[in-house]
Amino acid sequence: MLWILQLLFSPLPTPALIGLITFGITIFLWLNTKPKPILLPVDLNNQSVGTEGGGRRSVFMPEGEPVSYLFEDAKTLYEGFKRGRAESENGPCLGYRKPKQPYQWLSYQQVLDRAEYLGSGLLHKGCKPSSDQFIGIFAQNRPEWIISELACYTYSMVVVPLYETLGAEAIVYIVNKADISVVICDKPEKAEKILENCKQGKMPVLKTIILMDPFDDKLKEKGATLGIEILSFQEVEALGRGDYTKPVPPKPDNLCVVCFTSGTTGNPKGALLTHGNIVANVAAFLKLVQTAHKYKTSDSSISYLPLAHMFERTVQSALYSIGARVGFFQGDVKLLADDLKALKPSVFPVVPRVLNRIYDKIQAGTQTRFKRLLLNVAVNRKLAEVKQGIVRNNSIWDKLVFGKMKEITGGKLKAIITGAAPISPSVLMFLRAVFGCHIIEAYGQTECSAACTATMPGDWKAGNVGPPLPCNIIKLEDVPEMNYFASNNEGEVCIKGPNVFKGYLKDPEKTAEALDNNGWLHTGDIGKWMPNNALKIIDRKKNIFKLSQGEYIAPEKIENIYIRGSSIAQVFVHGDSLQSFLVGIVVPDEETLPAFAENLGVKGSFEDLCKNSVVKNAILMEMNNLGKEAGLKTFEQVKYIHLHPELFTIENGFLTPTLKSKRPDLVKHFRSQIDALYASDM
Repeated sequence: MLWILQLLFSPLPTPALIGLITFGITIFLWLNTKPKPILLPVDLNNQSVGTEGGGRRSVFMPEGEPVSYLFEDAKTLYEGFKRGRAESENGPCLGYRKPKQPYQWLSYQQVLDRAEYLGSGLLHKGCKPSSDQFIGIFAQNRPEWIISELACYTYSMVVVPLYETLGAEAIVYIVNKADISVVICDKPEKAEKILENCKQGKMPVLKTIILMDPFDDKLKEKGATLGIEILSFQEVEALGRGDYTKPVPPKPDNLCVVCFTSGTTGNPKGALLTHGNIVANVAAFLKLVQTAHKYKTSDSSISYLPLAHMFERTVQSALYSIGARVGFFQGDVKLLADDLKALKPSVFPVVPRVLNRIYDKIQAGTQTRFKRLLLNVAVNRKLAEVKQGIVRNNSIWDKLVFGKMKEITGGKLKAIITGAAPISPSVLMFLRAVFGCHIIEAYGQTECSAACTATMPGDWKAGNVGPPLPCNIIKLEDVPEMNYFASNNEGEVCIKGPNVFKGYLKDPEKTAEALDNNGWLHTGDIGKWMPNNALKIIDRKKNIFKLSQGEYIAPEKIENIYIRGSSIAQVFVHGDSLQSFLVGIVVPDEETLPAFAENLGVKGSFEDLCKNSVVKNAILMEMNNLGKEAGLKTFEQVKYIHLHPELFTIENGFLTPTLKSKRPDLVKHFRSQIDALYASDM
């Protein structure tokens, strides 16, 4: 054999020949062990089915009937948790850690026991085991949040999540609107805020605050002066142990949670969601994702996205129902990377902003020409496999190039689930190659329990949000004032199914705006059916406004185009009915702006660059070029911009907890800059 190869490759020296043979054997073995494509029971070129009346449904919807549940023994969230205990054989359930320590775990039975004790303690203090009993939870993600939630479900009570970014006035509004007599808090500081708002009788119905963390006697005394009893979490559990009440489980149509949407204007609205609503969403989601991978009790997820919102809670509910585990972050997003490395989760729920930061971090680590070339080659080779339906993290490129990059998330990911906002197709495709796992983009809102569509595992194409979930039908309705018509496969996204909410708490007017007489939820989003019958969100019916010539403007659509700019982190587009053009507030990308400016011959600090007119004009030109490429009309392009050096965040009040711009607050804050931009045209 060797002499034949020597004859073929002469005059190669023997060492080179042996090296060539070794390389050939390596390639042969690699090709021979190359995994087969995922076999999905759906044609990716035809992802949904038409229904009577012009809607579309999932191909996984059995006989056209929406999925209401997946497991006979899990038709409520309480039953789902008990099923998780059985499936896991009382395995690890809720994980937590202290700095630089490994995760510690509470078992399913420990969580169930503590929920029964806490729930019994609430009944001891006068709460009713009824869907008329609302309990507020005002805390960061941690095991006690889930124990509190489960305590409510164990005794048919209703959870009302509260969160700091609502603001003091909104919290007062919610407590009074929902008649909340008990609020469970994590930290004394939050209890202090509530007590401050109890003065002058602002929250007369509130009687009890239960604290997870230790507190001093002064807080207890302050509460007493206001008629509010302050109790510790452990104290209420002890009361329940001593005065135990058997569970009073809910039924599927019982109210489960009142989830107040933060909104961008006006008072928050309390979406009424039943156990059946959320279980339907969980069942449909599991039915979809398990077409690619069967998730096991050994699977885990990291919890850091706010539990006050349905996206995070739906993912967790799905995991509990199959007996998997959830590890909580330490409470500081700056330590999230450390938590990921310690937990090594297989499921990672994210919002696009997190993925964008990961993308930027990876790109920042490839500064040399050779590293960038190697990264591009590796990404292209992995994407070539992804396009063949092959999703893996053990290729030669994973070993040579992506190894350290995957350690950012612990290195064990099976699925990344992104929602709440659109994600750039280029970032999505790049991360699919790097992580070698399924990245599922979901679309929905609180009013449909979380998601109504999700991209198919194995669908490598970006730029859509997938077909309808098996729990709902979707139709597009004409919006003539914006020139969108269902006959052109465009229109307002409307949802119908067992995951759709029951209305807004004590608000029939807002309920009637969202739910029509036939049970269709009107989302306010504009969708388009793609050639593969997946949905793409292309516009927003809400937040539209007119310019002085009468043209309709949808600023979010424009912002999603501009955000693709290499030097841009965030954009806020503003228009006025008395003005004929748009202006913008732009937050440049702090990591990429220096190199961008240097190419223009400009140097300086980040703040100095934001004040530089050359830099500003170059960014404006980049934005307008992106707008032209995307087909924006002239009146849809911003004419002037102001560069702002500080990111819009939840903490500074410019973003909602689902990372949508608080447009009225942004206008108010940047009023002088906006006026100056309009004045510059005079």
